[in-house]
Amino acid sequence: MLEVRGLTAGYQGGDVIRDVGFHVDEGEAVMIIGSNGAGKTTLFRAVLGLLRPSSGTVEFQQEVITGKQTQRIARLGISFVPAERHLFPRMTVRENLSLGAYPDRPDPDDVQSVFDLFPRLAERRGQRAGTMSGGEQQMLAVGRALMSRPRLLVLDEPTTGLAPKLAAEAYRALGILKQRGLTVLVAEQQVPLALALSDRGYVLENGVIRKEGTSAELTHDPDVRRSYLGVV
Repeated sequence: MLEVRGLTAGYQGGDVIRDVGFHVDEGEAVMIIGSNGAGKTTLFRAVLGLLRPSSGTVEFQQEVITGKQTQRIARLGISFVPAERHLFPRMTVRENLSLGAYPDRPDPDDVQSVFDLFPRLAERRGQRAGTMSGGEQQMLAVGRALMSRPRLLVLDEPTTGLAPKLAAEAYRALGILKQRGLTVLVAEQQVPLALALSDRGYVLENGVIRKEGTSAELTHDPDVRRSYLGVV
């Protein structure tokens, strides 16, 4: 579904990611793991058209999307949940969800599907997003992304700022979505949660892919266990 080849990108200070390549097949959950500052956010920004890469190509469903505007990429079937969430704080839960369907009108069935996935949002449908807890805001950010009926859901650090219980709840919901056939690409520092969700993964260090493999292979890799799982 997604094929990234030789992607190099950065900012005026220089390249942050260099010659990165990975792929995501339909129906898979794939993780990009790495420490803070490894380049995960820059990688996703370059893939999704929020940052223009200096070299490399990105294909989605065999269509080259490198250099396309972000809104056009979204219309092809990719939804992005950034670490910052970017909700509309003065709007209610229901209004934020409705905007996720833009420019189409929100389908009541899609709204109900989000409420079924996150019952807490249903209880707070009339509450302003800015008054909600961090965990509730994360649920809303994911729910809003689902309103466009994506083929691929991309999440950057979905557990940022969440207590362990809420982080586990977020990944429970992602597991349900994967079971329903949604393709998921997630960047994460909470590696045990990402390993439990994902079929495969890549280790990004200092802007370069250092390792790749199935979740089982990465779980038993000595370097991954030492650096990301705290196992000596």
